Parts: sequence; structure tokens; C-alpha cells
Amino acid sequence: MKYRKLGDSDLDVSEIALGSWLTYGVGVEADQARACLGEAFAQGINFIDTANVYGRGAAETFLGEALSGRTRDSYVLATKVYFPMSDQDRGLSAKQIEKQLDASLQRLRTDYVDLYQCHRYDRDTPLEETMTALTRAVDSGKVRYIGFSEWPADRIQAALDMTGVAKFVSSQPQYSLLWREPEEGVIPLCAANGISQIVWSPLGQGVLSGKYDPDRPPPSDSRAASREMSGFMDRLLHPDVLRAVQRLKPIAEEAGLTLPQFALAWVLREPNVASAIIGASRPEQVRENAAASGVIVDTQLFVRAETILDEALAGAAA
Repeated sequence: MKYRKLGDSDLDVSEIALGSWLTYGVGVEADQARACLGEAFAQGINFIDTANVYGRGAAETFLGEALSGRTRDSYVLATKVYFPMSDQDRGLSAKQIEKQLDASLQRLRTDYVDLYQCHRYDRDTPLEETMTALTRAVDSGKVRYIGFSEWPADRIQAALDMTGVAKFVSSQPQYSLLWREPEEGVIPLCAANGISQIVWSPLGQGVLSGKYDPDRPPPSDSRAASREMSGFMDRLLHPDVLRAVQRLKPIAEEAGLTLPQFALAWVLREPNVASAIIGASRPEQVRENAAASGVIVDTQLFVRAETILDEALAGAAA
């Protein structure tokens, strides 16, 4: 496992991170989830990403219990705030940040999180209020560093322009061979300002694993077949896209990789990416994905893959 510096922080994070969206505390049995976590540590993964809203606290509660036997400085723990936790509790007001941070720390059984992330931008709360509250959280010692997920470039710039507040060190965008939007504005802006990317859905909701047959329904145990887990996937499951993904398998083989490893290596080719977050329901998935760290791939193979998928995505959108 290779490690990269997270923005302008002193955190060294593994190139592969273990996420818990739609999995731990929600869709995956506790024993399996525990086995995945154990395998992650065995593979050198030191970066664990969660959020208060995952399972309305269930993912944090699971991790608090599962991590309780490990020394706190042996892993980097990230969580998030913004989405509704009840009818009254949501957003990035000072009151909510203070309340939700304390609740997260209690569920996670820890005195601090290494990274506290704004899960989305809150247009109902002044940015100054949010940044002041985050700065207070850092000053209190409950949070070491702050980040954001899926913020528009103009809002990132507005936060960067503020003085006397804590500085963001991470951005968490969706980014993959199937979703390259961050390249247009967010990645260049972040790269120029000491902010790293922590990528969610680097396998395009599992589509880039190649397990979905364009001519058959999704496997019964897959994310696409699960009503709770498949909400984001309609565009990616277009038959033309799935056929294009199948055409990437020989390219990955040319690189000496499985298709998931190839897709993760593509994300990690970007210097501004510090880590790619994987979701796993079985330890062997963790093992396979972790092996994508540190691999060297001929750029021309990536270019061929990009061309095939760009054409398919354009056709699917037409």
C-alpha cells in the first residue's frame, strides 16, 4: 500500500480508503463488515470514511464498536455532516455542526475525528457561519482538519477567500472513468490551493467491476439489484455503457490488472487525488482493490479506455 499527503495537512492516507456508504451498519451483516475492516488493515489501508447520515448513525455506531480495540493513531478517521438526521436536524448551521459533531464522536467512541467534512454545500446557512463553526471545532481539538464533498467551485473559492478561518484540506467528489466532471473546475482549483481529492464511487457504483451483463438482469446480490442501494445507477446501467465496460477487460488485462484495479489505477493517476474510497461487502473485494495502489500503467491504455467510455456515455445520453 502506498500513501499520499492529504492536502496541506500532516495526514498520510492510504491510496485506497474504506468507505461505509450503503454497506456497514446498513446493507452488510456485521460479521462480514468486521471481516472487511480487518482485511483493510491487513492490506495497509489506514483511511476510514463514513458520515453521520449513513444508516442514520448506524455506520458510525458499527465503526465505533469495530475500531474500539485499535490504537487511535493507527488509522485516519473521517466523517461528515449536512444531510437530515431528523425532521429538525440538517444543514451546516453553527448549532447543527456542534450538535452533530458531538453525536458522531459519541457513536464513533472517540474524542476527535481526523477529518470533518461538509457533505454538501448548505445554501440556507451563510458560509461565514459554517466556516466559523468548523474553525471552532478545530480549535476545540474535536476535529483535526476539515473538508467538503461536492461543493461547487465558486463556493470553494469563497471559502478560500475568507481570513481567520480553518482551511480545507480535502474535497470528496464523485470521480471515475464514468464521471469526469471534477476535472473541469474543482480539481484545478483544489490543486492550486493545497486541497486533495478523496474520490467516492471510483468504480462507478460497481459498474466498472464489469459484473453487470448488458443482456441480463443484475446479479441478485449486487448493488444494482438492491432497491436501497441502486438509486444512483440508472444512467450507468444503460446497455451501451455496460457493453463498453466489457470492452475494457482486455485493456485491463494488457496492464496486468483486473478491471476494478484498472479503474482505481485510472483515478489514482491524477496527482491531486490522495485516496480512492472503496465499498466492500466481502474481504476478497478489499484485497483485490487494495492491490491497485502503486501500480504503473501505460498512459495509452488509459486513453483507449477513456475513448471507449466517452463514446458510450455520449450515445446513452442522446
